[in-house]
Amino acid sequence: MTQIPSETTDDTADSTRYVVVTNHEEQYSLWPAHRELPPGWQARTPPAGRQTCLDHIREHWSDMRPLSLREREQRP
Repeated sequence: MTQIPSETTDDTADSTRYVVVTNHEEQYSLWPAHRELPPGWQARTPPAGRQTCLDHIREHWSDMRPLSLREREQRP
């Protein structure tokens, strides 16, 4: 669920509205706005088009390592 979908699909044919969601490990994903969120995931954006959500993910998800790994690597 955490992979960013390929950009090779035809976005003009996709009328689905999405939200950007994150989990407790601060991993990001797209989720169809009309579907109930899976347990442990929280919406971070209002419903928007796929590309808008992908742009949000690119801007905000700068470190793809799970939070637990980042914290573990910071320990002395």
